Amino acid sequence: MLEKALQGSRRYWMWIAFLALVILAGFAAYLYQLREGLGVTGLSRDVSWGLYIAQLTFLVGVAASAVMVVLPYYLHNFKAFGKLTILGEFLAIPSVIMCMLFVFVDMGQPQRVLNVLLHPTPNSPMFWDVMVLSGYLLLNILISLVTFGAERRGVAPPRWIRPIIILSIPWAISIHTVTAFLYAGLEARPFWMTAIMAPRFLASAFAAGPSLLILLCLLVRRVSRFDPGREGIQKVAVIVTYAMAANIFFVLVELFTGIYSDMPEHLHYFQYLFLGLEGHHALVPWAWTSQLLGVAALVAMFFPQVRRNEKTLALACLAIFAALWMEKGLTLIIAGFVPNPLGEVTEYSPTLVELLITFGIYAIGALVLSGLYKIAITVRESLKAA
Repeated sequence: MLEKALQGSRRYWMWIAFLALVILAGFAAYLYQLREGLGVTGLSRDVSWGLYIAQLTFLVGVAASAVMVVLPYYLHNFKAFGKLTILGEFLAIPSVIMCMLFVFVDMGQPQRVLNVLLHPTPNSPMFWDVMVLSGYLLLNILISLVTFGAERRGVAPPRWIRPIIILSIPWAISIHTVTAFLYAGLEARPFWMTAIMAPRFLASAFAAGPSLLILLCLLVRRVSRFDPGREGIQKVAVIVTYAMAANIFFVLVELFTGIYSDMPEHLHYFQYLFLGLEGHHALVPWAWTSQLLGVAALVAMFFPQVRRNEKTLALACLAIFAALWMEKGLTLIIAGFVPNPLGEVTEYSPTLVELLITFGIYAIGALVLSGLYKIAITVRESLKAA
């Protein structure tokens, strides 16, 4: 099936060429970072995690969100998800690959990554995060190959794959839960040290990932003859609506706890995010834009006519995806370091090197996704023609 990713129109190859150029620019920036060290980034003693780890946090949620179509289809035999389940599984694969690449570039020296495997520390959440991400990637590759290969041949998937599919469902939840524990277990960072961090991560994941899946389904329908199914897209839109509502509720709970308790070690982080602190307000526009965009999109999604109209649905999903990227892919991680445990404010902003590497990793993910979707579309179109 891989040969189908090497066949395409001129428009397809122009897209591949563009991604290749972005990847080359990112790789050049990474070689510069590797030679000069992490000093070329905006990271510092006080802000040791930045854009790279923020993208890891966000993309783990996108990868985990595949469970929202896998579970109804395989456990409850919800036929409406039959056509788009493989698109969700294929979305998870490049998402996990990008997560691993962001960890790789954040480590500074690539050989340090091997320390996690050569010198495992079972009491470290980072060790378990690497394990669950690696396992989830292998599970999705195996499930996709077996189930889609069987569909291509016009036969039922082998019975042994069903227990593995069922295993992938709690595994998907575990990858984002363990990622949340990386933050919730740090007692020196009160902004993250909350029992609601894991539920908040999962709620945002089940809104952002399915939103992206809807956008991709609409794009697939536009550029090919393969239709993932209107009913399935509409059901995913309902999932996005409820998940986004839960996410906003969790944010309000966090705000209430921080503001009503009036405990400085909790309150200062929210002040920095939404009002600025000691003249520092780099994240204020991002924080307000994220929340206002998310609330506006959620209100719109509550109206059935908005969800049924695919143009307004696409706009709402794009707004939710952007809002949650700003929340988890930027403000949540950086704000946890400001102020530091001594009360000092050190702001962070990514450098051009970080941005180029980040764009390069996203381009790698887009390249893998484009190839996988090209395979899925080509096979589905041939089956429909037959």
